[in-house]
Formats: sequence, structure tokens, C-alpha cells
Amino acid sequence: MVWMGARMLFRTLAIWLVLAGVCSLLAVGAEAQTAPQGTRAVQALPADESSAQPPVRRPPRRLRIYPRYQAEPDGVYPRYFPGPNAVRVCNATYVQEYRPSGTVIVPRMNCVWRRG
Repeated sequence: MVWMGARMLFRTLAIWLVLAGVCSLLAVGAEAQTAPQGTRAVQALPADESSAQPPVRRPPRRLRIYPRYQAEPDGVYPRYFPGPNAVRVCNATYVQEYRPSGTVIVPRMNCVWRRG
């Protein structure tokens, strides 16, 4: 029984020594250090001085505006002159599309201008 009590005492003493060493290392690291030559310390401005300066204004961004073309009543866009007597030939088919919900069949149409 005496040996068990001495062992517990030794463990407790070892833990206290480790904690004391860690605390002393933290205290040494927390001490103020002098800045090396050639470096400057930066200090924050008090709240009243920093709010006195107006914010920096940037010039507004320049946006390019492109004209928005509208389709003619026949629905053809872009509008161009394909030549005299031209006809529009359209090919409509159904194709399969593979989607996460499953395979579906959708209509597709492809149109071209042909000489008439």
C-alpha cells in the first residue's frame, strides 16, 4: 500500500513539473521583443481618426451596350438576305436525351436556306 501511494505521489509531482515548464515557456514567449533594425511597427488608428477620412471613390465601370435585335414577324433570326428566290428548308426529328430522371424523347429542328 505504501508503494501505491508513493507511485501516485510521483505521478502527481511529474505532472506538476511538466505544467510548470509549459507555463514558464509561455511566459518567456509572451515577453515583448525588440524589432530588428529595418522593420517598422504598425499601430492602428483610433476610431475617431479613421472615420474622418472619406472612402476612396473609384470611377464607375464602363459597360458596353449592344443593340438587342428582335426577330421579324416570320421568327427568323439573324435576319440576312439569302438571295433571290431562296427557301427555308427545315428538318424535324425526334432524338433521345439521357437525363438523371431517365431517357426522354424530344423534338429537334434544324433549318437552312436553299436556293429556290
